[in-house]
Order: sequence, then structure tokens, then C-alpha cells
Amino acid sequence: MNVGLFIPCYIDQFYPDVAIATYQLLKKLGCEVNYPMNQTCCGQPMANSGFSDLTKGCDVNFVKNFRDFDYIVAPSGSCVLHIKEHLKEGGDKAELDKIRHSVYELSEFLVDILKVNHLEASFPHKVGMHISCHGQRGLNLSSMSELVAPAFSKTEHLLNMVNGLDLKKPLRADECCGFGGTFCVFEEAVSVKMGKDRIKEHLVNEVEFICGGDTSCLMHLEGILKRQGSSVKTIHLAEILNSVL
Repeated sequence: MNVGLFIPCYIDQFYPDVAIATYQLLKKLGCEVNYPMNQTCCGQPMANSGFSDLTKGCDVNFVKNFRDFDYIVAPSGSCVLHIKEHLKEGGDKAELDKIRHSVYELSEFLVDILKVNHLEASFPHKVGMHISCHGQRGLNLSSMSELVAPAFSKTEHLLNMVNGLDLKKPLRADECCGFGGTFCVFEEAVSVKMGKDRIKEHLVNEVEFICGGDTSCLMHLEGILKRQGSSVKTIHLAEILNSVL
């Protein structure tokens, strides 16, 4: 299985350990993984700000780097959703459709494509799970509490395979953390208040870590935790699934 590793720019610059953990995890699970060295930003920040018509260069570069892979996998639901919904340049319709249908968020790929039902992972800590909006409402990675439908979570399914991990869910399991891309810049006060509300529910559960599938949301929560002087840390799903003690 030939996998192209798609690493969003903020992970490349600020959280390279998440990229490394994703690469190592996919290799452990039997994938042939390649990292295109010329990949850059997918264009999501511009689209978030209402300028998706200016992302042609990002589209062309993305297609050039990832057109030859069977699957494209990223440890970021928001960037994956951007490619699925906004990729429109760089190839003909058939080529663009192929890329849009072969790009996956990490947990989605592990559950739906690799059908992972066992992991050699150990993480003996009390962990709170944060569900990011893009993954839940855009990629259908988990059920939504406002719908009368069977509950499911691909992230929770994977975390339940980790030895020693004590998973704690907040009361309002799928509430937004307030990050929202450029929203946290233009609506800073609202964004921070939403993040504090999210953290408060995790602290009630006395967690040691807050885990999620989007480092952008975790970065937002991490900043608030540090300013509060909290000992609680944030950690990406890939880092937990790749942990062996």
C-alpha cells in the first residue's frame, strides 16, 4: 500500500514529533510511506479567510506532489477536509476526483482502510479526548450529540486498544474548543473563553493529557493550559498510538 504522508505546515513547523509518530505508526502497520519533500501549505488559511479563489498555487503544488499515491494520509482533519472540499486546480476532473477520494485523516485511514483491530501500544495515563469540529462534522469521524443516531467515534475506537490508557470524556463531548483557524485571531476573546470552558470539563475528570486528532485545536488548548499554570499536557492521537513503554 503506497501512502503519501501529507504533513500540514503548522505541524511541520511547530509539532514535528506528530509527523514522525504518524510516519512510524503507518510503517509499523505495514504501509509503504513516502514524504514528498516539496509539499507546502494546502491553502486552508486562505480559504478560512474567504479567499479560496487565491489558492491555485497550493492546489497545483499539492496535485504535483501527491498524484501518484494510492492513499494520502494526514494527522489533521481540517487540512484533509480542505483538500476534499476545495481542491480544484492542478489536474483534470478525473485526477482531482481521485485525489479528493484518496486523502484521509489518520484515524479514518486506520479504521476504514487498514481495518485496525489491534495495536501494540501502551500509554498508562488518564486521557481526555477532544473531538475537533472539522473531523466530526466534516469527515464523519464521530457521531454528533444533537442527532438521534447510534453513537460512534473512530478516535475512541483506537484509543480503547491502547494498553493502560484510562479514557475520560467531558460532559459535552463534541463542543468546539474555540480555535476555528483564523477565528481565534479575529475573535480572540470568544475563542479563549470557549477554550477555557473546554478545559474546565477536562479538569473535572482529573486528566493528565488531552488528546485529539488536530494539532491546531491542541495548540489552542495548550496555550490556555500553560497560561493557567496547569500540569495537564496536550498530545496528538498519533503520539499515543505510536507509544510503546
